[in-house]
Amino acid sequence: MGDSSVVHNHVNGQELDLEDGISAREMINQGNGLTYNDFIILPGYIDFPPDQVELTCQLTKKITLKAPLVSSPMDTVTESDMAIAMATRAEAFENDVFNLKEKHGFCGIPITEHGKLGDKLVGIVTSRDIDFLDDKKCGDVKLEDIMTKLEDLVTAQSGVTLSEANHILQKSKKGKLPIVDAQGRLIALMARTDLKKSRSYPIASKDDNKQLIVGAAIGTREDDKARLALLVQAGVDVVVLDSAQGNSIYQIDMIKFIKSNYPSLQVIAGNVTPSVDEKNGPIVINLRFHTVVTKKQAKNLIEAGADGIRVGMGSGSICITQEVMAVGRPQATAVYKVSEYARHFGVPVIADGGIQSIGHIIKALSLGASTVMMGSLLAGTSEAPGEYFFSDGVRLKKYRGMGSIEAMDRKDAMGSAMDRYFHNEEDKLKVAQGVAGCIVDKGSVLRFVPYLQCGIKHGCQDIGAKCLTRLWEMMYSGSLRFELRSHSAQLEGNVHSLFSYEKRLF
Repeated sequence: MGDSSVVHNHVNGQELDLEDGISAREMINQGNGLTYNDFIILPGYIDFPPDQVELTCQLTKKITLKAPLVSSPMDTVTESDMAIAMATRAEAFENDVFNLKEKHGFCGIPITEHGKLGDKLVGIVTSRDIDFLDDKKCGDVKLEDIMTKLEDLVTAQSGVTLSEANHILQKSKKGKLPIVDAQGRLIALMARTDLKKSRSYPIASKDDNKQLIVGAAIGTREDDKARLALLVQAGVDVVVLDSAQGNSIYQIDMIKFIKSNYPSLQVIAGNVTPSVDEKNGPIVINLRFHTVVTKKQAKNLIEAGADGIRVGMGSGSICITQEVMAVGRPQATAVYKVSEYARHFGVPVIADGGIQSIGHIIKALSLGASTVMMGSLLAGTSEAPGEYFFSDGVRLKKYRGMGSIEAMDRKDAMGSAMDRYFHNEEDKLKVAQGVAGCIVDKGSVLRFVPYLQCGIKHGCQDIGAKCLTRLWEMMYSGSLRFELRSHSAQLEGNVHSLFSYEKRLF
């Protein structure tokens, strides 16, 4: 008898069909608009651990990121605290000095007046300060008693070049070099390891001068051309267009103007403002609403010269555009259609809207998106703008769409959402395309974003894709298989049949 554990492809001379599910093309082209919950990805063959999954991706043709995560600074998602947290996030996210040293092997931590980047620097705690402390009795030890105080620190002023900083570190024989502004506020912290990484990866999210990539948003009006000239003079690397609808003559004309006058400048078609962190991590993007959901829209923007496209219309949790305007497209279908077209021109796609979980991130990536933009997923974090409040014992934060009446009534230094949605002075009435609501507390981004990254890696492992490039290859070749889900299947795939349960994400 043969080995019963062996599965043969042939039985009685007939070849068995081992193909399950359908391809992405077959699934999407059935004609029904699909959202992320409407389908599931079938598992693949695993021959690697999740920590070997590489999440490198493209934001634009020339800007590379180490993680496909984009934060949308709507006024209830991202302001300074969120931007700083996303930009300074590294693999270490524990606050305790001893935990940092034990887990990651380093503990150089700058101390500021209020514990935030941008506050006045007062000292730094390094391994030398804590090596002879008993970590079991450290609870009563104050940082100010063990830190190296400001007067004993070697610092550099903002604007210091990479070579100058390297020289200062070599001469001082220090491991860390705090960068401060003229008022003594901490701007950055440079380490010997950072300099080594810069030599090893000289083009990682930095320009030719080894400076971090900087982006800015501009509108599509004539006055914005003057702002653009000043931005280019200041050294901006990427601009994104801020208007109510991506596929418009105003945006197309502005793209052509930029590419004609500043051909090396990267342009994202849509309503976003990016800034890249030093370690090539998640990018922070300032968004408004409508953008591209069809191939024809993408064609117009790509032909005009766009280096990146944001996809999604009416799929956000606080957006009611599809209901009010009867215009838009289900997000899964939109992401696949636009990504499939844009890839022929090397233009990356940002999937914006409808992201409720790690699974949705993986589904967006599996349909061709290079990065995903998160609004509600980050709105409840401690770094999001606004104060927490309690309702029926649940800790909440406000979250609103930029097309809501509340947002359109707000005036600030950048104007209001009315400027994006209503271009003519004769528009007297406001037609809301968004709502205001509440989001449950999710804790700090410094813990939540690493959780998302870890989950994406585990999802890619289950699929059998060791990197995002391989994921896209599998999808377009048809070897990545999908299956539509009935309503009952969706219920089965979530928590069910329990009297009560506690859902903890991490």
